[in-house]
Amino acid sequence: MTELSDREAELVSAHEQERPARQLGGPLRLGVWIVGGLLSVYSLVVVFRPVEALEHRMTFLAVALPLVFLCYRSGWSSFLPRLFRRGTAASPSPETPADGEPEGTRRSERPSVADWLLAAASLAVLVYPLLDIDGFRNRGSGAALTDLDVVAGLALTVLLLEAVRRTVGWSLTIICIVFLIYAYYGAYLPIDWTIGHRGFDLGQIVSQLFTGTEGFFGVPMQVAASYIILFTIYGAVLDYSGASKFFIDLSFAAFRKSRAAPGRTVTTAGFLLGTVSGSGVATTVSLGSVAWPVLRRAGYPKEPAGGILAAGGIGAILSPPTLGAAAFIIAEYLRVSYLEVLLYATIPTLLYYLGIFLAIEIDSRRFSTHAVQVDAPKAGKLLLRFGYHFSSLILIIVLMALDRSAFQSVVIATAIAFALSFLDPQHRMGPKRVGQALAKGTLEVLPVTAVCAAAGIIVGVITQTGLGLNLSAIIVDFAAGNLVLTTLMSGIAVMLLGLAVPVTASFIIAAVIIGPALTTLGVTQAEAYMFVFYYAVLSEVSPPTALSAVAAAAITGGNTYKTMMMTWRYTLPAFLVPFAFVLTPNGQALLGQGPIGTVLLMTAVSAVAVAALALATGGMSGWPERALAAIAAVLLLFLEPVPIVAGLAVLAVAVAVHLVRSRRRDPA
Repeated sequence: MTELSDREAELVSAHEQERPARQLGGPLRLGVWIVGGLLSVYSLVVVFRPVEALEHRMTFLAVALPLVFLCYRSGWSSFLPRLFRRGTAASPSPETPADGEPEGTRRSERPSVADWLLAAASLAVLVYPLLDIDGFRNRGSGAALTDLDVVAGLALTVLLLEAVRRTVGWSLTIICIVFLIYAYYGAYLPIDWTIGHRGFDLGQIVSQLFTGTEGFFGVPMQVAASYIILFTIYGAVLDYSGASKFFIDLSFAAFRKSRAAPGRTVTTAGFLLGTVSGSGVATTVSLGSVAWPVLRRAGYPKEPAGGILAAGGIGAILSPPTLGAAAFIIAEYLRVSYLEVLLYATIPTLLYYLGIFLAIEIDSRRFSTHAVQVDAPKAGKLLLRFGYHFSSLILIIVLMALDRSAFQSVVIATAIAFALSFLDPQHRMGPKRVGQALAKGTLEVLPVTAVCAAAGIIVGVITQTGLGLNLSAIIVDFAAGNLVLTTLMSGIAVMLLGLAVPVTASFIIAAVIIGPALTTLGVTQAEAYMFVFYYAVLSEVSPPTALSAVAAAAITGGNTYKTMMMTWRYTLPAFLVPFAFVLTPNGQALLGQGPIGTVLLMTAVSAVAVAALALATGGMSGWPERALAAIAAVLLLFLEPVPIVAGLAVLAVAVAVHLVRSRRRDPA
């Protein structure tokens, strides 16, 4: 699993929100990998020899941004003059194999002259302030900016917009442009509009975005240059050391005998692979290439199998200990340790997988699936031989519990994973593998870096204009101050935003606009941010786009829409549980907050609610009992004594109705 096959890479490229990178070859590929490896080394060293915040983020972007232009296609080839192209108009596309090459082989590409010019410009505008970082910082904090400062800031703005367009498409680019227009022309809005402001000139906008830590180099960029790069390096080392193969083999070995075993295996493998990937689509594709044949042999139809694959894949960015990039941003926004964010996510993650396992158990009976014999060693033998792969994961949690920073914890865990690779001769990490892992760590973070830097435009404009508070007030006023309606509107808004932009960007935008709307009505910041986090992630399994489900359907050959709906059914608890910890006083217990007795009790009640949801969506055959089970689930998720008792009573009635109707249908 160190490298995706060509077919898998095509599926990830087609269905991931991030655009596919160029297939570089020859000396250029080596050069890019060397630069990427050096950036990873720099990121590791900075953990123990800190650099001032603005200087560190600017240095990181000065290396990452030129790599974006060299590694990602422009998409402008049909409009560029012949001078700026390599080859002719009749040249085969990168995806087209040359004569004699096997089908599916992608040809290497070289950046155009324009790409090199953009890379050079990126380097220049970011190195320029680093030559006199103190003077640059002083000019931004009070003294007037020079004309060169303004030109460099405007140039960086344009370069970041182009980098985002290349890596994740037009949606986020257009959103950033709209915010820039709003900052400049806001004074021309009608004076009675809530979102109107006094307007800012180019110098003021550049000062906000370029010279401090409120814009390009704000919290999102800090997260990309610290948390995310370190965890992608760790994931790459785990991958190259053979952990991915071990996780898949262990999952197949752990569930052998029951008819629900194939579905459980896929879900467990998705959870374990999430520690390496961190991408819902990539995990779905990697998992599907191995697991779909097993699910097919077990008797699963195409659409339910696709739903299981997508639900397991999206668990990669919902599950500790390596949650998605947005979770690191939560830690920075709340000014809490990453360990605390992991604690917030623990119980919702358990409920998420409980829902999937129950749905799989129900479907195994509905589809009459059967156990499948898989050629894999026994679980005990695998654990004895390769169980050391878990040690670095456990070590991260232990070190953070001992008050080590998340940065130091993941670096130490990476070193341990590297050292333990020598226990497996097949995956021993010699100099070549180490170099590949370091380079992969940087190259995988490039799209997120572009997104985080560009998201600084949105955050900077919102901060400068006060737009966040104004929009929050509009949301609250529209909902007439009703928390339930505000929360419902917020969930829909975050999901709709997530359909257009990547998870990280949708979280950042929603956190600064929707987060204050929820906190205004008494929701804590932790509850508000976690609510936004889950709905940003769940956009990947939400119709009509549902990227993970579309990728799964491409693997199984199933109907895309039906696969989306099956995925939605498997992930339903993740859509409802966030409402519980926002709308109910005891909901904070689901984030691990409060007395241990309350936490355990509310977790148990929520587990019963998840079971009721599973019955409502597939475990009962008649609509009366399904409706009753759904009502019971909603009542239980209020997490208050009276609704809990009522929910249990309604659930008991639903089960009784189901048993009576079943006996009438089958008297024997």
